[in-house]
Amino acid sequence: MTCECFLLLPRVCAALADPRQPGSDDTCLEKLLDWLRCLAALDPTMELVQDNPCLTELITSVLALPEPSPSILSFTLRLAGILAASENRFQHLQQEKLLVRLFGRDGPLNSAVWEDASVRSGWVEGVHSMMHHQPALHFLCSGGIDVIFSLQGDPSLFVASAASQLLVHMLTFSVEFETTKPLSTKDCDWPACAQMIIKRIEDSLQSSSASHIEQSLKLLTSLFGSCHATWTEALWLGIAKQIESFLTEETVQAQHMLVNLLLNMAWSPVFYDTEGSFWPLVTSALEHLTPVQAGPLAVGILRIYKCPQDVRIQALTVLLQPMDCILRAASQPLEYAGLLDESVSDPITVESLLSSKSSCVSLLCQTLGHLEELLSLIYLPVNLPFTSLLRSLMTILQFCNGFLSPASPLGSTISRILINCFRVQRSALDVLAALSAKRGCDMLIGSLFDVLLAYLESPNTSPIVLKKTFQATSKWLMRLQELSYSNSQWQQTEKILGDVFLVLQKRLCSPCWEVRDSSLEFLTVLIERLSDQDEFRQSLLSSEVPRLTENLLEDPESYVRASAVTAMGQLAFITYFAPESPVAGNQYNKENAVAKLQEILSTDPEGFPRRAVISIFTEWLRQGCTGQLEDTEQFVSRVIQTVEHDLDWEVRLGGLELVKSFCNQTICQLGLPKCPYVPVTSGVTSSTHQSELLQIFCRAKLFSFLFRSLCDCDKPVGQRACDILLGLRSAFYPNSTLEHSQGTGDSPASHGIAWLQRTLRQGSLAQNFPTDGGNGVDFQDPESMMLALGTIDLEELHDELNKSSDHVEKSPQSLLQDILATVGTIEENEADCY
Repeated sequence: MTCECFLLLPRVCAALADPRQPGSDDTCLEKLLDWLRCLAALDPTMELVQDNPCLTELITSVLALPEPSPSILSFTLRLAGILAASENRFQHLQQEKLLVRLFGRDGPLNSAVWEDASVRSGWVEGVHSMMHHQPALHFLCSGGIDVIFSLQGDPSLFVASAASQLLVHMLTFSVEFETTKPLSTKDCDWPACAQMIIKRIEDSLQSSSASHIEQSLKLLTSLFGSCHATWTEALWLGIAKQIESFLTEETVQAQHMLVNLLLNMAWSPVFYDTEGSFWPLVTSALEHLTPVQAGPLAVGILRIYKCPQDVRIQALTVLLQPMDCILRAASQPLEYAGLLDESVSDPITVESLLSSKSSCVSLLCQTLGHLEELLSLIYLPVNLPFTSLLRSLMTILQFCNGFLSPASPLGSTISRILINCFRVQRSALDVLAALSAKRGCDMLIGSLFDVLLAYLESPNTSPIVLKKTFQATSKWLMRLQELSYSNSQWQQTEKILGDVFLVLQKRLCSPCWEVRDSSLEFLTVLIERLSDQDEFRQSLLSSEVPRLTENLLEDPESYVRASAVTAMGQLAFITYFAPESPVAGNQYNKENAVAKLQEILSTDPEGFPRRAVISIFTEWLRQGCTGQLEDTEQFVSRVIQTVEHDLDWEVRLGGLELVKSFCNQTICQLGLPKCPYVPVTSGVTSSTHQSELLQIFCRAKLFSFLFRSLCDCDKPVGQRACDILLGLRSAFYPNSTLEHSQGTGDSPASHGIAWLQRTLRQGSLAQNFPTDGGNGVDFQDPESMMLALGTIDLEELHDELNKSSDHVEKSPQSLLQDILATVGTIEENEADCY
């Protein structure tokens, strides 16, 4: 603790204990507790309390108040817990009888202020903080444990959750630090405090109170999730029969609570043994829980590698049962193989849920979400029937758009429920997209694209569902290209691509801007992933899509213009930058397209299109598409002069990314290391190359932009500019030759650089930043810029720019001053404002 804080802390404590002072801000009190917690953790001795008696005086003063404010009392309870976390300080507070007055029966527990949730929360948090040694544990077990159990049912969810976590901590602490021999299920083997808690858990589980059962199940769920010690098995053996009875007893509705409990136990190494009673209980749960309750348990079990194979198969059966029911409902008799050979639970239960409008959608969305979760795993611990699953997904999508006329009564009912149900459509399309990465669905790819194209063409497809359809279509088109290579299915691929671009042409002309935007995003993804395929390029360039995309550069909606810019940027790799155009008589003009994008960068009133343009220009530059070095230099110079005054900081930041790429590329072309951030040897950095590089960068007006950006009012811009300048300096000044101590000399250029350094130190507060030639600084003079790179302390600027904006205000001294400023002084509060 600094001397300033040492002097301020007593004043703060006195102000907090004074009932005449207005209450301090809760955020400040939280920060004060965090600081004191750090101090207490660093030194567990008595020194903190002895050197700062104001802390215990604050507790005494608050206890003496007849009606303390809830916030100050809550603060005091938590402060006492922090101090009592050390056994030495705990004994001191005990001798002063402060702990019993705060946490005992005669404290806030029996006062009117206990009705305030913040006080109860402070009491629980204070107890939790001190629970690091046996004296604190015995102190609580001798009288406070009943309070903690009652708080599990507190109307405040925060208090109830904190009480449950506290009981878990107490039980774990008691067993691990008070046990002298391996535990069994006999009561006498448990330590006294642990035995009290376990007895309360067992009594609650056997009671007829649903709330008590729920509280104990939550406690057990938290315990098995956080503690994987072997003694948890002994605890489990004592309650397993009672937990199992909840699956079959209709009088106790606790089934919904069991899923998280069983999953937390399944992840614990203690219960990996297949010979125990745990896995049979999981099997029983999969059988007795409703399909909605069993779904999360099934998918959780399928994610666990160390799981008995028979349990895994049963979990998969539970998960796939709704999908199997959909397949069977689509046709009678069943035309294709179903998903399942047999069911775990009664199929009638699933059929009744799918026949009800209130449960059909929720069950299908849950099932589809679980399937997507499984398919996203890198390694699937179970073999899914991909072909049948894909057929089931296609059936659901056809039910939703009314393109399937089922023969069975159940199918007709499901179809009526699902018609135009966008929730199920979105979920099914997500699973469909994930399924594209799996093998075994190739035989259905033609039928699949019939379904996808029907969605893309249908006017009833909502914009949200259309976006999902585009995403699924793009992934399956990539899969189609892979199949074309291996199976020579060129004609099928060409036809599907032609159909896709015909639909895309219509969607690009949609009156709905969301549809136009999604269509452009879809086109961009296709070009990024398929532009190296001849069939794709030919199909694209023979369609109207490029022309329509260019037209959308003038769309009234800024999001669409931004997407059109991105699409045009990707399209340019095929139309403008390809060595040979794949289509004869290509009518697109590179210069005209670049001019259009530069016009958007200069004049578009919205930031999104301008950001898109600078991103595209940077990508073109990185891909070497901006021509020879002289052309690139002029291109970069024009862009820099446009973006340096842009009001959108992300556009200016994008301009710096362009500059960084240009620097890397130019240094590489002239034979220096590709990355300027790697220092080079003096032997490599020839003076000729240095001179040529400096002239190029000065002509392109890079340095003016970079140094101006150091004073940008938006910190990310300044940080990036500083990083680039540090990289350039490492290229021009190897470590062995850089000497800050040389000074700037007496030349006019040196005086200008010295003025520039003083200006840069002002950061965003700098006024009238020098333009070329102003104040003796010539940003286009290579000699001056070489001097600037070697003289200006860029490391100091880098450190300043990377400091958090509240680095001063975060100090403990500033916090204490803020609290005093908030509460004021007694004299100020008593002054007559008239």
